[in-house]
Amino acid sequence: MDIPYTVEVRPDTGLYNAKVGIWLFLASEVMLFGALFSAYILLRVGAPEGYWPHGWLNVPLGTANTLVLITSSITTVLAWVSLKANQFGRFKLFHAITLVCALVFVGIKSFEYHDKFVHCEFTLKNGKFADGHMVEDKLKQDANGFTGYAVIKGHVVDDERELYDLNAHKAPAHEDIRLDGAQIAKRGSYGPWHNTYTAIYFTLTGLHALHVIGGAVVIGFLWGPGSKLWETDPERFTNRIEISGLFWHFVDLIWIFLFPVLYLL
Repeated sequence: MDIPYTVEVRPDTGLYNAKVGIWLFLASEVMLFGALFSAYILLRVGAPEGYWPHGWLNVPLGTANTLVLITSSITTVLAWVSLKANQFGRFKLFHAITLVCALVFVGIKSFEYHDKFVHCEFTLKNGKFADGHMVEDKLKQDANGFTGYAVIKGHVVDDERELYDLNAHKAPAHEDIRLDGAQIAKRGSYGPWHNTYTAIYFTLTGLHALHVIGGAVVIGFLWGPGSKLWETDPERFTNRIEISGLFWHFVDLIWIFLFPVLYLL
């Protein structure tokens, strides 16, 4: 027995079942990300003055990722249009470009994450703060404190707030700095545990990246083994491409909000 309304539209909604389902799913996604954006706003408004980061993220890389996702949004539409025009070869081309764009986006975001994990801040016993990217890590920690040494490429500041607003406090030229364990009171990387900003940054962008990966898996399936449905039921296959495209447009739209909020403001 065939499942009804997989191709023909429902009389009550004017849509086929899959489109009704994807719109309901996207409504729940809007609520999810809406709650997270609201949390970001409240955390930012409640942060002590001078302790909300500015200039911590790589704007050129964020811009590149924005262009990559916009391109992928265009190619996924062109893939659907190609099927509507009965041009399966062009569909394969445009859907492949969409998949490549997804992989490029994840690759760039992975590079940004790696940069944060090798970026360290050291609280020194003399009250100063050393900040930079790890070059050599020979530190060991026990109940008595740190032993060994670390070499970072960075700088030392007197006030921690100078590390927060990089737009207002231009850092001096970075140089190799050796820190002996006896000098160090505390150390930490810029992972999600570093402060409130990195926690919400990794939460928002990490959840978005999971959506990109999930969408890429679906796109890859429809481009590969799933495309066999075109031979037996082309209209239903075209509908599947449309549904995956709607999800992909939502993923792109979320990034359009994330980019200015996290990278520019």
